[in-house]
Amino acid sequence: MTDRALHDLVIRALADAPFRRSAEWRQRALADPERVERFARFLARHFYFERIVHFFKYSGALARLTGRRPDAVLGQPAFAALLPSLVLGSQDSARAVAGLVVAHVKSGAPSPPIPYHDDLLRYEQTMMVVEAGPRVWREAGNGQPATGNAQPQTVQGTALLDLTYDLPTVLPKLLQPWTALPDAPARPVRLIVARSRHGRVAVAKATDAIVSILDLADGRKTLDDLAREAGLRPAEVEATLQGLTELGAVRFSTGS
Repeated sequence: MTDRALHDLVIRALADAPFRRSAEWRQRALADPERVERFARFLARHFYFERIVHFFKYSGALARLTGRRPDAVLGQPAFAALLPSLVLGSQDSARAVAGLVVAHVKSGAPSPPIPYHDDLLRYEQTMMVVEAGPRVWREAGNGQPATGNAQPQTVQGTALLDLTYDLPTVLPKLLQPWTALPDAPARPVRLIVARSRHGRVAVAKATDAIVSILDLADGRKTLDDLAREAGLRPAEVEATLQGLTELGAVRFSTGS
């Protein structure tokens, strides 16, 4: 085994709790199992602390009303119970940890009540889950929409989020100094949440055209196919795909 392969194996063991219990890892006896486990759990807490603080920052700003700091979940038995199954960076683990955070914050009793609280927690949870998982760093042809045989495909992990309140109008206010709870208009909003080609989570409002294209973009249909099936003009499809590609929600392949 090369030094690089050995290095990768150790990194995997520290990040992947099920792998640490596997025969493949244990038979190598590369390090004291108890020390490796302690260090791996330290890394897991640090890893998810950073993500909870970032993606649940709005709930953090509301902690004086809810009485629940999102990152406090890391010290609870429920999180400790997850440690033997966590794979750092995976969507399944992000979903499990984010679910614990949502349950913890919801267990508080906001005073005064926060009308858009459920929407906010779903938004934050979705952001944390979308950020996890394999990343697409480079697209064929720079990921730009094309004509001819170009076949757009919705990127795995892209999420559509239907909200009862217009959260985008209130989110910046929550991070500014306030005494009275900032208000969010009670009007339906649909958001698309995706990982940009630079590896960052991006959010945009989703139009009916965007929803139709995301549903139809399966990596087999061409731009003309999408326009015909969505009932849109080809120019409208191309412009929409341009925005979705920049957002990270769509990538392109070229048919043979």
